[in-house]
Amino acid sequence: MIQITLPATADRSGMVEDALLEHGALSVMLQDAGDVPLLEPLPGEEPLWPELWVIGLFPRETDIGAVTGALAAQLDIPAEHLRHEALPDRDWVRACMDDFHPIRFGERLWIVPTWHEAPQSDAVNIRLDPGLAFGTGTHPTTAMCLRWLDAHPPAGLEVLDYGCGSGILAIGALKLGARHAWAVDIDPQAVTATRENAERNHIPAGQLDLDQPEGLPEGAAFDLTLANILASPLMALAPALAGRTRPGGRILLAGLLDRQAEELLSTYDPWFHMGVADQQEGWSLLEGRRRAAT
Repeated sequence: MIQITLPATADRSGMVEDALLEHGALSVMLQDAGDVPLLEPLPGEEPLWPELWVIGLFPRETDIGAVTGALAAQLDIPAEHLRHEALPDRDWVRACMDDFHPIRFGERLWIVPTWHEAPQSDAVNIRLDPGLAFGTGTHPTTAMCLRWLDAHPPAGLEVLDYGCGSGILAIGALKLGARHAWAVDIDPQAVTATRENAERNHIPAGQLDLDQPEGLPEGAAFDLTLANILASPLMALAPALAGRTRPGGRILLAGLLDRQAEELLSTYDPWFHMGVADQQEGWSLLEGRRRAAT
């Protein structure tokens, strides 16, 4: 495998991705070009860094000189700004399996890869296959949410997982006793990933509904609302998420940096009694109790 790396700005990244694929890249990924904050999107937009590397993986037999020359000409960038290197042969599926191990969250909640035996058969085990690019519980924001759920089991509650990704939070809530959950996401692939993970964990079809946000029933409100997304959409969605949370119900907000917590606490204060529930590696978890309707 040969890797070609090009610099790009956020507004040109899509053009660079398309060019790499056009010239035979098997896959393309984006990487932060410096220690800078992620640009936070509104719903429906893609999060990007302001400056980034766009990396394409090509078959070993690729004529790299021809490809880099064509890319430089097409994108109007100096050829010396393109880097390329040969990567060692590796069984990437096996590497992924070797890197992903069972992880414990709190007292009894575990994320267990499908190819592993559960370390505690009597624990609450969520079976997961990291085949799609959605949460596996390793990121601090997801980990804090899972620990919170373990410490506050939503037994008998109606739960909303807004921005469900892999569905890990909705599935965890159901395995911890929730009566029913709605999992919604603007990305159809996330809905597909959640459905597959729910089937993998033997979640009864009647316990979990999946859709895009606009598919939520009109007027439906929940005992517990979970939103692990990013600070900017969390700000924009505050009235909508408040409207989806019953008076006395709880809300859990994740995906925000520590420095963004104060602004979000203020944003949600008109509807919730808010506080910081947890912090890890520069990320904050906020929780709130819905104020009584006035």
